[in-house]
Amino acid sequence: MAEATKAKAVKAPKVADPMEATMEPATQDMLRRAQKLGIDTVFDRAVTMKPCAIGMQGICCKNCAMGPCRLPLPKGGIDGEDTRKGLCGATANTICARNFVRMIAGGAAAHSDHGRGVAETFLSAARKSAKDYSVKDPARLIQIAPYFGVATTVEEDGVTKDRDIDEIALAVAEKAVREWGKPELTASYIKRAPKPLQEKWEKEGVVPRNVDREIVECMHRTLMGVDQDYKNLMKQGVRASLADGWCGSMIGTDLQDVMFGSPSPLQAEANLGVMKEDHVNLIVHGHEPLLSEIIIAVAQSQEMVDYAKSKGAKGIQLAGICCTANEMLQRHGVPPAGNFLQQEFAIITGACDAMVVDVQCIMQNLANVAKCFHTKLITTHPIAKIEQDNVIHIEFDEHYAMEDAKRIVKIAIDNFENRGADVMIPKQRSIQVAGFGVESIQYHLGGSFRGSYYTLNDNIINGRIRGVAGVVGCNNARTKHNEEHIVLIKELLKNDVLVLVTGCSAIAAGVHGLLTPESAAVYCGPGLAEVCETVGIPPVLHLGSCVDNSRILLAATEMVKAGGLGDDICDLPAAGSAPEWMSEKAIAIGQYFVASGVYTVFGYHMPLEGAPVFKDYLYKEMEEIYGGKWDCEPDPIKHAHKMIAHIDKKRKELGIDKARERVLMDMADRQALGIE
Repeated sequence: MAEATKAKAVKAPKVADPMEATMEPATQDMLRRAQKLGIDTVFDRAVTMKPCAIGMQGICCKNCAMGPCRLPLPKGGIDGEDTRKGLCGATANTICARNFVRMIAGGAAAHSDHGRGVAETFLSAARKSAKDYSVKDPARLIQIAPYFGVATTVEEDGVTKDRDIDEIALAVAEKAVREWGKPELTASYIKRAPKPLQEKWEKEGVVPRNVDREIVECMHRTLMGVDQDYKNLMKQGVRASLADGWCGSMIGTDLQDVMFGSPSPLQAEANLGVMKEDHVNLIVHGHEPLLSEIIIAVAQSQEMVDYAKSKGAKGIQLAGICCTANEMLQRHGVPPAGNFLQQEFAIITGACDAMVVDVQCIMQNLANVAKCFHTKLITTHPIAKIEQDNVIHIEFDEHYAMEDAKRIVKIAIDNFENRGADVMIPKQRSIQVAGFGVESIQYHLGGSFRGSYYTLNDNIINGRIRGVAGVVGCNNARTKHNEEHIVLIKELLKNDVLVLVTGCSAIAAGVHGLLTPESAAVYCGPGLAEVCETVGIPPVLHLGSCVDNSRILLAATEMVKAGGLGDDICDLPAAGSAPEWMSEKAIAIGQYFVASGVYTVFGYHMPLEGAPVFKDYLYKEMEEIYGGKWDCEPDPIKHAHKMIAHIDKKRKELGIDKARERVLMDMADRQALGIE
């Protein structure tokens, strides 16, 4: 009896309120289903596990075995000299800066290692040893070759001829892979930035040398007893972030375009509702498109479709999670099933026959959720295994890409027969237009013969578009799923700000119906709505995965080149945002945007509150050095208006803070502009 009474006294575990956890109805339904089935999810864990208060302030140091040393900020704040020190004497500013720089190093390593994998595969393809890859966009290859010092023409008998595309590919590939560890002192792609920005970096001594050196030096400097000056630490943090944004990530994006084709706008669906009960459902999750590109080809082959039908399915439904979803979407129209916080729920539908993952943002709990269903969870990358015994590991090798992909797709098809009867696929799915790139934006603004960013600049100058915002980044279970992204974006649109999105933010925008031309009439101010209707584009432009933030940098550079909005990126009426950031990758991205001259606002919180002096350096002094600075605002409406205030400040500095009279231009006027 006593035991029974004791058992009754045990409290049921706390679970998340679906309405408070996410604003997305399909995810709310799946969370209720998970709780009914007794399945633990990220939202429930966010309720039961609270974050470390000292760690959130950025002032916990565990860089040696004398620690962890915790330096809590006094309740009344700092009044007079800050005497807080770790055992070695490290101050709060030193500890906070070291932690911040290590986050930059971690994020830069992740994105740039992604780029390295792409470069190595491209080299194998150029050497004809990876037979399943080729040059699908020779124009992009020819465009980027000069940045590596590779000639695209040859002189023969006094005649200039186009160089063989295979020769160009091999020369570019050999140069590209060296960018991670070459002995020369300057990363090649830095020359893609506006000249005044390059000069600024040179003056400050932050021009990256190569990707690996900058990341290694971050780790060295932040070791106990090395760099103890927060400004000097951040100089290396800036250098490492630039090595990511203007080198590793940018090269990765470019070479993916060369091998898989540059994105162009296309229509697709989005959300968990894209899964089909009568199809084999194969979910591809992660960040690297090297495998997913081949899986698409295999899954769409008649051989595999027929094989699926032989098992009782009507076909194969591919869908993506996280940035692999964006990669598959922007080139092939494969629909995203969801973003980071929806990954567990794709399995909880009961209809996921296999989920194949590579690197970054993969929750280990997927293995626990998969045990509750028939789903086969397949890891594919040598650096990203999951310890549970129900996980299958098929190590992907680009030299045998097709064979690996066929094996994975067959596992999914064979598992279709094992699917249980308890299937619940949400009905919610949205239409979206995705796949914009630097060149496709140019084309949509001016067509094949007059493609230029001048049209965008002109509409900013005349006031129909107030400015441009890049909204990027993750989801975070400490905030309401998707709400900060969507509320922020809608507020920007209402105030005539054109929005560029990547990563999980892009998926959120697609799920919530913001990636269609028709949404302009619903959500935009009159000026932006008019431009979108005239040009036929959505007011929110999907620019790809999180590694594709380099596209935003290059779009900003094209705006500078088009003229009328200053000489550098910091002059533009533009701002950046990561409203629900979670990963160290977001910190690296944020820092390379700040160092490129962009005012960058993060949501949720920044791990800086315990070191007010260092925080002021990032939030105020950095703007004097690079033209960009950090900021943080968890409220999405206030967040939006901080960005708008910055855009308005830049408009005033440019002298375009008042709307300009419309002028009907004749052919002579157009010829004078040089865009006939």
